[in-house]
Amino acid sequence: MPPIKQSTRLGILGGTFNPIHLGHLRGADEAREALHLDGVCFVPVAIPPHKSERIEVPANHRLEFVRLAIENNPAFSISDVELQREGKSYSVETVRHFRRQNPTADLFFIVGLDSFLEITTWKRYKELFSLCHFVALSRPGLSRPQLTDLTPREFWETFRPGENADHWVHGPSGHSTYFLNRPFMDISSSEIRDRIRRGISVRYMMPERVEAYVLERQFYIGS
Repeated sequence: MPPIKQSTRLGILGGTFNPIHLGHLRGADEAREALHLDGVCFVPVAIPPHKSERIEVPANHRLEFVRLAIENNPAFSISDVELQREGKSYSVETVRHFRRQNPTADLFFIVGLDSFLEITTWKRYKELFSLCHFVALSRPGLSRPQLTDLTPREFWETFRPGENADHWVHGPSGHSTYFLNRPFMDISSSEIRDRIRRGISVRYMMPERVEAYVLERQFYIGS
């Protein structure tokens, strides 16, 4: 893979991208604009630690999904760092990789709110807050609880209010956690896979070149 351009404010968006869709792209761009990021790097997951479903599309094809989806946006880049590692793809190892590659940058780890609310189950999750900022994107219809209502309380009590109700600061590291609403897209990869299996159009749900690549190779059909 080509080297990631050095950025002073770099977003990192991981996922299986099985397949990538317009919601991923729109969420990344909204985070980029809201937080004045220099760019967002998409990181396809090899083996997700928390998902039990089989990923029927090999990693090299999911990498190609992302490449096709972002090729016309100079603010977006791609990394195969998780595909190069053996075993499960742990976020803390990925963020540490980007920290080594960008030692002076501000890193912003972009996740869906549903995933963020399970962060206490992540490997070495406390270390993550010392390595990067967090950006939690809320999906339509998903209400956000108060950060202080989450468990374990002894950990969340190390946060203090930031500039507004959607901004919290991790006291020990000074890194921020931002909650961003993403009202424009309510698309999921599972919905796309299901529609393809049933022979229903997925037009305008994913980039045209990704849709063509998926349909040409008959991914998700009969799986």
